[in-house]
Order: sequence, then structure tokens, then C-alpha cells
Amino acid sequence: QVQLVESGGGLVQPGGSLRLSCAASGIDFRIYGAGWWRQVAGKPRELLATIGAAGNTQYQDSAKGRFTISRDNAKSTMYLQMDALKPEDSAVYFCHVAAYWGQGTQVFVSS
Repeated sequence: QVQLVESGGGLVQPGGSLRLSCAASGIDFRIYGAGWWRQVAGKPRELLATIGAAGNTQYQDSAKGRFTISRDNAKSTMYLQMDALKPEDSAVYFCHVAAYWGQGTQVFVSS
């Protein structure tokens, strides 16, 4: 049974940082590319960044310069370091590996 469990979300002030984690189990995490997405209620899910099995990364414009995706294959875990957070970054953040999604973790940026 494949499970992806996100953690690290929460409330942060504008300009602050959070690091999200996505722990994978039941899947050979190291052979798959993976990505981080986010969704605001009533809007489509938005791709932020992807990381290939070899560690190559790509970022969408909304994530460039402020977000960093990384992975630790030994821990079957992917990360999203988010810096200089803005209120418009408030959303539910999801990880995606192969055909699987995590349950999401809420990020709320507000003073």
C-alpha cells in the first residue's frame, strides 16, 4: 500500500519560511520523479516544482527564487523549502509521486 504523508505546514508570518516534507512508503521512491503542487479552494491544483529521480529540478514561475525542492532517497522523503512567504502562498500543499497523491498540508501566511 502506497502512502505519501506531507507535514510541515502551518501558520507563518509574511516573509517567513517553512519546510514541507513528503514521506513515501510502499513505493520504490528513488526511481520516480516527484513534485509539489498546491491548491486554493475553488481553483485548480497548481504545479510548483518537480524533481527527477536523478535530482534534476524544475520550477514554475510562482516558485522560482523562493522555493527549493529536494529529496533524500535514503529516507524516501521529498522536501519543499519555502522562503519569503507571501499571503498568496496560502494553500493546501500536496506531494505527487508516480500516480499517487498525499493528503495535503495546509499553509497559511498571515500577520
